Parts: sequence; structure tokens; C-alpha cells
Amino acid sequence: QVQLVESGGGLVQAGRSLTLSCAASGNIFSLNIMGWYRQAPGKQRELVAAITSGGSTNYADSVKGRFTISRDSAKNTVTLQMNTLKPEDTAVYYCHYRAQWRDSWGQGTQVTVSS
Repeated sequence: QVQLVESGGGLVQAGRSLTLSCAASGNIFSLNIMGWYRQAPGKQRELVAAITSGGSTNYADSVKGRFTISRDSAKNTVTLQMNTLKPEDTAVYYCHYRAQWRDSWGQGTQVTVSS
């Protein structure tokens, strides 16, 4: 069992930046993928960005060039730096962990971007 605790959400104006952080604890495997998903009202949950334990990254097309994901494997943390935010980035953001074909999710943190 892996527990994920997110922080850093909030209300921000369009064009500004916000940083999300997630700390993992529990039975963590050395080979894993951590990332961020988001879900806007009335929409399906979608991948925003992910990073493997080896440092490979994957981004949704909508955030490429604006968001950067990074991790500190020693501390089991993952960070999402979000720049040039847009109103369409408004959603609940969920931290995600996958290892050994098992998924864990954080409780979610609200990001609201005003125009």
C-alpha cells in the first residue's frame, strides 16, 4: 500500500505559475512511475505528465512546453511546475503512483485558473 499526499493547489490568474508537490510513503518499489492526472467538471480524468524512476517523462500535448515534471527518488516526491497557466487548466489534479501493475492515487488538489 502506497499513500500519496498532494500540496500546492489554489487559485491563480491566467499566465501565472503554480507548483504541485506529492509525497509518497509506504511500500514503495524502486521501479515505478509517478505522475499527475487531472479531471475537470464533466470530463474524464486525463494524464497530465508522468516520470519513471529512471527519469523518462511523458506529457499531454496540451501542457508540453508549459509544465515540467520532476522527482526526487530519494525522498519519494514528485513535483509539477506549471507555467503560463490557462483557464482550461482548471481541474482537480491527482498524484498517481504505479508499480507492480498496481495504482495508488492521492486525494486530489484543486487548481483554478481565472481569466
